[in-house]
Amino acid sequence: MLKSFIEVPPDSDFPIQNLPYGIFSTKANPSPRVGTRLGDWVIDLAFLDEEKLFGKQYGFFADAALNRFMAAGRDVWRVIRQRLTELLSEGSASVWEEAVRVRALTPASDVKMYLPVAIGDYTDFYASREHATNVGIMFRGKENALMPNWLHLPVGYHGRASSVVVTDTDVIRPRGQVKPKDAPPEFTPTRQLDFELEMGFFVGRGNELGEPISIENAREHIFGMVLLNDWSARDIQAWEYQPLGPFLAKNFATSISPWVVTMDALEPFRVHGPKQEPTPLPYLRADSANGYDIHLEVTLQSARMDVPQTISRSNMKYLYWGMDQMLAHHTVTGCNMRVGDLCGTGTISGPTEDSYGSMLELTWRGEKPIQLPSGETRTFLQDGDIVTMKGYCQGDGYRVGFGEVTGKILPAK
Repeated sequence: MLKSFIEVPPDSDFPIQNLPYGIFSTKANPSPRVGTRLGDWVIDLAFLDEEKLFGKQYGFFADAALNRFMAAGRDVWRVIRQRLTELLSEGSASVWEEAVRVRALTPASDVKMYLPVAIGDYTDFYASREHATNVGIMFRGKENALMPNWLHLPVGYHGRASSVVVTDTDVIRPRGQVKPKDAPPEFTPTRQLDFELEMGFFVGRGNELGEPISIENAREHIFGMVLLNDWSARDIQAWEYQPLGPFLAKNFATSISPWVVTMDALEPFRVHGPKQEPTPLPYLRADSANGYDIHLEVTLQSARMDVPQTISRSNMKYLYWGMDQMLAHHTVTGCNMRVGDLCGTGTISGPTEDSYGSMLELTWRGEKPIQLPSGETRTFLQDGDIVTMKGYCQGDGYRVGFGEVTGKILPAK
């Protein structure tokens, strides 16, 4: 098995098989720049580039976002990944001068992480059949759980890119219009603040206006993935969403993890998704495995708790619609995607009650409160609550992980 010259525990999210990309700074050098993660270390790619350890100088590793690197294309992505693998492999330490190694490596605990990509547009899908069915049962009954279009196309909506934030950014409880039962609308802080367990993917190669991305080529346009929490105000959403869908209930915050895991790192973990019936129209027919076996976990910690409690375990492989289908559908009209655009999968729920990806489902719209070890209960999120999502793919003796995305709820202003 491939190993690095830096010892990495088998349960680390960041072995040499991963090598994700992110934007970081240090006290010694406060300029945000591109790095990769190996075990408990962050490697300064801007410095390696200056030292011409990639064979030539690219320049874009000194940027405060990954966009120019992403725009360089898949051939460059693979050249850089291969060179990093060579530099970091067991037995290659002698290739580095000691001074270069000291300057290139920084403990992960000593860096500040930033939003990894300058995001132009953000689209959120609704790709989990289990989630869509659960929500449909709650609001429309079992007979009408799935809307007539749901099994024919990946449903989605355009979100707000400006409020996408990196992990550890606090989330302020939003205010909005709420319609209590048998009472007029009122303007109030949301009483039903929720998380949504999702994955996000970044477009690394765009398409021209009027030129759709085909299902066969869709994966070539995806640079990598992050964990994504699309915070939701369910009571605001219930009043506003008809007839045009989510608006203020979703636009106040979307949190993502800081390390972008590349599709090449995730390739060994591709799996077939659920069987699709009826067969999708030709432009959506995926002829190969288009799911990913990514273990997902959500923990909740209240202000009175010393340690977090796991409240959900799910997996991306449950998604009915794959990322290639989402991208092909998004662009079938000729919509032009741009480098850095972010797409969310929608809430990822599994088939069992402990694998649901939102408080709305876990508590079944508040009817089944979650019991916390502090003696508290939760139907929706309270001020001071901390929600953390984790994800990883399990290999043979190693795992390729995403780290964490965490957010703390602050009171409404």
